[in-house]
Amino acid sequence: MNTSTKFISDYCKTWEKSGKDLFVKVITQYIKDEGKSPLFTKSGKLSGLSQSIYDLLLCGLKGHLKKDAVVSVLRDISMLHADIPSILLDVVCVLDAETSLDTQSEERSIFCYFVRELEPFLSDKLLKERLEIDTLQDVGTLKNKNFYTKFIKIKTKLYYKQRKFNLFREESEGYAKLIVELNQEISENTEWKSILEIIQSLIGCFNLDPNRVLDIILESFEARPHLDKLFISLIKNYMCDPQVISEVIGFKLSNMEVLDNYKEPPHLMTVIALLLQHQVISLDDVYPWLRPDDIIMAKEADKETKLVQDFLRKLNIVSTKGPQTNGPAEVIEEKADPQEYWANQKLVLCEALLRVCAWREFSALFSRLHVTSMPVRPAKALCDMLHAVIEPLYRIQCRVAPKIIGKPVSPLKSKLAPKSCKSFEDMKETVIPALILLGPALHHDPILMYKIIRILRTSRSVDGDPLEHEALTVLDAAILPSLTLMEGNCCMSEEVYTLLKLYSYQCRYCLYARWKNESGEKIPALMRVRGNSLQRIKHIMKRVSKENIKPQGRLIGKLSHAAPAFLFDYMLLQIQTYDNLIGPVVESLKYLTSLSLDVLGYCLVEALCTGRGSAPGAAHPPWLQALAAFAGAAFKKHNIELTGLLQFVANRLKAQQSQDLLILKEIVQKMAGIEAAEEMTPEQLDAMAGGELLKGEAGYFSQVRNTRRSSARLKEAVVGNNLDIALCILSAQQRHCCVWKEVTDDGGNETSGSQLKVVGRLADQCQDALVQLGTFLASSHAPDEYAARLPPLPELLRDYHVDADVAFFLHRPVLAQKIAAKVEFLRKSSDSKSDSQEKSVVRYSIASKEALEPIVTSITPLLPAKVWEDISPEFYVTFWSLSMYDLRVPVESYEREVERLKTAAASAAKDTSQGTKGKKEQERFNTLIDKLQDERRRQEEHVSRVQARLSRECAGWFPARAAKSAKNETVTRLMQLCLFPRCVFTAADALYCAQFVHTVHALKTPNFSTLLCYDRLFCDITYSVMSCTEGEAARYGQFLCRVLGTAMRWHADRAAFHAECAHYPGFVTKYRVSNQFTEANDHVGYENYRHVCHKWHYKITKAMVVCLDSGDYVQIRNALIVLIKILPHFPVLAKLAQIIERKIEKVKEEEKIQRPDLYVLATGYSGQLRNKIPNMMKESDFHQVVDQHKANATAQAANVKEETKQSDTVASPVQTSDSDKKESKSDRRRDESEREKDSKRESRSSLKERNKEELRSKDKSPRDRTHREERYLEAISPPHEHRHPSDDLDRDVKRRKVESSGNGKGNKELDDRSPEKEKRKTKLRGDERKERKISRKRDRVEETPILEQKRRRDDQKAVIKMAGHQNGSQEDHHYEKYHKREKSPFRDRSHEELRDKQYPF
Repeated sequence: MNTSTKFISDYCKTWEKSGKDLFVKVITQYIKDEGKSPLFTKSGKLSGLSQSIYDLLLCGLKGHLKKDAVVSVLRDISMLHADIPSILLDVVCVLDAETSLDTQSEERSIFCYFVRELEPFLSDKLLKERLEIDTLQDVGTLKNKNFYTKFIKIKTKLYYKQRKFNLFREESEGYAKLIVELNQEISENTEWKSILEIIQSLIGCFNLDPNRVLDIILESFEARPHLDKLFISLIKNYMCDPQVISEVIGFKLSNMEVLDNYKEPPHLMTVIALLLQHQVISLDDVYPWLRPDDIIMAKEADKETKLVQDFLRKLNIVSTKGPQTNGPAEVIEEKADPQEYWANQKLVLCEALLRVCAWREFSALFSRLHVTSMPVRPAKALCDMLHAVIEPLYRIQCRVAPKIIGKPVSPLKSKLAPKSCKSFEDMKETVIPALILLGPALHHDPILMYKIIRILRTSRSVDGDPLEHEALTVLDAAILPSLTLMEGNCCMSEEVYTLLKLYSYQCRYCLYARWKNESGEKIPALMRVRGNSLQRIKHIMKRVSKENIKPQGRLIGKLSHAAPAFLFDYMLLQIQTYDNLIGPVVESLKYLTSLSLDVLGYCLVEALCTGRGSAPGAAHPPWLQALAAFAGAAFKKHNIELTGLLQFVANRLKAQQSQDLLILKEIVQKMAGIEAAEEMTPEQLDAMAGGELLKGEAGYFSQVRNTRRSSARLKEAVVGNNLDIALCILSAQQRHCCVWKEVTDDGGNETSGSQLKVVGRLADQCQDALVQLGTFLASSHAPDEYAARLPPLPELLRDYHVDADVAFFLHRPVLAQKIAAKVEFLRKSSDSKSDSQEKSVVRYSIASKEALEPIVTSITPLLPAKVWEDISPEFYVTFWSLSMYDLRVPVESYEREVERLKTAAASAAKDTSQGTKGKKEQERFNTLIDKLQDERRRQEEHVSRVQARLSRECAGWFPARAAKSAKNETVTRLMQLCLFPRCVFTAADALYCAQFVHTVHALKTPNFSTLLCYDRLFCDITYSVMSCTEGEAARYGQFLCRVLGTAMRWHADRAAFHAECAHYPGFVTKYRVSNQFTEANDHVGYENYRHVCHKWHYKITKAMVVCLDSGDYVQIRNALIVLIKILPHFPVLAKLAQIIERKIEKVKEEEKIQRPDLYVLATGYSGQLRNKIPNMMKESDFHQVVDQHKANATAQAANVKEETKQSDTVASPVQTSDSDKKESKSDRRRDESEREKDSKRESRSSLKERNKEELRSKDKSPRDRTHREERYLEAISPPHEHRHPSDDLDRDVKRRKVESSGNGKGNKELDDRSPEKEKRKTKLRGDERKERKISRKRDRVEETPILEQKRRRDDQKAVIKMAGHQNGSQEDHHYEKYHKREKSPFRDRSHEELRDKQYPF
């Protein structure tokens, strides 16, 4: 109605003026091309012509236009195009249907008028053909009233009356003659034209039915299908209508009998196949006549899939009824019913098409069928055809050997068959699509599968690989699924891997994923194998043990040849749950094929990906530890490609996930024999300072043997994919990244202490993996190769943001190699034939300078210029470039290992039961002894050269500065940039740092204070201890233990002190600016040094007490670790040991339930400490004890005396007269004898007092005991008279700030503190100090003047010596200089610029 309304508004209202002309113009626009229909536009859409004519006629019927006007316009437009009358008549038919409902209406009469008026210029034939009979009679076109009756009779005769055949009219002689003619002996010269003429003559002569003749021709064709050339031409020319042929064939198919004993497809199917191949009939014509229906076939396929899915589902159901019903029975694929196959005419036709080599028709038919996989008979037929197609190419390109001819395959006989392949490009036309269509059914013909694999492998070796992508498709769709259906064919598995290994691991792993996850979950046959394999592997894994590895391993190997991925998924799942299966499973893998091992590598990576997220908050989840251990053992034992797993670890590091470094750590440890064990014994640590042979024999827990092949494979995997340096840099970056990365995934509900614990372990893991990998690369690479792969040192520091410890750790072997190469070059270029020690030292010094000079130049701009005012770049590079091997020869380790080998050689010689094997072992031990002795000799020569070089260079290491604080800044720089970063890097580096400080001292290095360096190391270690991870704390403890060992060696032996320290620059206490020569009294004396050692022990005790009282997990753990490490040299004082023991007992009591790991650490340390208590020293034995009040009185007398002296004798006893010195010697002897008597009396009395005090302490509260310990620590601390009260308050406040920042949520005591309580405690301490001060003054007044005069001189000398430090009192100087700082000196970064943030210290 919308178009009608628009027509009225556009044309009818102005019809007489312009509407008629406008309408004709619009109709004319539709008719542009007379050769095309005006109904459609160029784009194929309707033009609107019919709608316009309809609107015109409708307006005439409604009375909007005059009838004559409508007729005249229709007469005009009918002349414009030949198709207009037909279009007009179509519109009239529509209006006829609309107006026929009411024959008496006005519209019906107007419609009849239009038809009568249109009849003159429309064809009468068209009107009778299109319009209904009733309409024609209404209009008047049909005037005979009997026409309708006659029409009904004719229609009934044509469509409803059955034709009666007169059998007597069709003489049987004609059919007999036809059968004789068609079944006679036909030679090759017989032509179809002559037979066709005979057939036509017989039809005409005997009046035969043509359709029945066609049926007889097809029957004759069925009897002799080999005469296809004759019959195809005959049928094609006899019956031109393919629809008739299809109907006759359909009638025959509906009556075809199904038998069980068919060996080939029925001849009727062969005839149909030939007719389809020669395009006599089309597939669309014959397909509806084939049975069963597609819907039935689809239902059968769904039913099969659901049955297998139900079986797989029942496998995971655990029954409690007993072993009889503990799972479904194994699915055994039933043999297909032959009658069921032969009843499926579509599948039989597929086979017939393949028998006649009709490939295109087969592919078109099979693509329509709803089947899960290709049946056996069509699959074998297709394989036979492919044999013939690929035969020429296979014989040319893939013959195994010239003399092995093989069984030739005859070519296809049909001219319409696919062409044979003569090149790799020809494979794309037929063979590749056929293989894809064949799919898993390829397993029915293993020989064809071998041929295809060899052809694809040969194509892979050709430049450009014309079948690269096609080969991957064939592997995915046909070869790998077919391998699953081949039960236990290990040879085929190896052959498949020869093709797969030519592709990258990315392609292989993608194929394995589709093989396992897509094909194995969609194809019922593969699903069935998966279920059976899963049931068998469950049975096997329940029985795997160390005792039956061989039989169970064979079962696993046999089962893995076909379906390895399904098996390994379950095995890895069991390993993650039961880690004791790792050993037996790894041993049983020796029966696996190469393909199975490669699939195992993929399954391991997949398990690492899918296992993520379990055990939240753990640094090393149990499943990851189990998989890492299995990976290390499996990759070492078996030749599995490592590239995929290593790339996975690298990708995880790029994603800032460092947990998977545990895998790399296990792999390097197992395959290369390089351990990351931090808990080494002292003997092992000493052995690590030797050569490579000593390290291998005595440095590691497990001797490095049988790792040559696995180490080479690991090197090839790491270097071949450029992962060596990348993994090192990523590990180094992740070591700091994991510290700052927020825990947001699974750690939302965990405390900050547990997060710190996890982060610390992750950082240690990154450190261990980095050290392992760096050590492996340096030992496995040739020096030149390693230097070429490593980025330059400045680039590592600047571009990769790697710290100096890591950069120099990686470059240290390169620098040593460069120096050795230059030394060798200088030796060869020298003219002298004799080689002396001095010349070798000179050569080494020159070579070192030339090799290190570029490093020094490149390092200088990376740090601020202010740094180089305190230490020189040469010293910085020297410190970082050397190792323990360069400083000390582990003589004891060499001798101990030589003795062990001699004993083993002697026992091997005595053992005569082994025969020649014992002699070989003895020879091996003797060879090792010779090698070790030669290695020791070479190291001794090297160490002597290094010592000579260092003695020459040490003068310029520390620049001299006018300010007295220069020594402090020098030590600060040394600790920040050198000692602390390296002492926590590895255990060997911790020993190196201690040895290097001793070496610098032993070289009498100018402007370096050993005493000040040790003082800074021991005085406040709280901040450095609390900032360490667990591994760093252990290494830091080893460093302190070695330094303490040196300090206590000097403390215990006066002779050693005088020999190694007395006149060394490191023990100078007064530095002169104008005079470079020091005098004797500028050095620290032995007794003063013992006093300083006592202060160091006190400082260490106080730092440990602070950490143990903090309540923070990290501080307590690190303090316990450090205490365990330094136990050989601390504590040695009984009183300090009691204080520490009480703190340890407190930790044990508080952490027994809450944090058991701390309880275990504390218990272990407590037991070791109790064993050492009987050997503790008294304070009087440790150093000369001076009563506090006597020391104060003496100090006052000394101050009065000092006021009368010259200004140049303020702080030093340098200018004392010779007479005073002589008197002091005699007085010293006398006083020493008296002091010994007094000390004995005091020790006896003190023992009684101590026993009484212990009895009293049992009745007192722990709070009183704590106050008493604090009073003792204050009593042995530096005198409070030399400190300002505000300094103590500031120091306490800052200490509380540091402790509160490190405690986290775990410390309840610190959480309960408030400013008001702290103020009250501070006020109480101040009152106690005042009372003690008043009591000391009262005691001094009451002291007899005789006793004071007797001891005054000795005390005065002691006080003067203690005051002779470079900046006054040593304790006061240390307190004023360092304890007022807000930060630890190890963490002070204020002097660094922003661009140097990559340096952690």
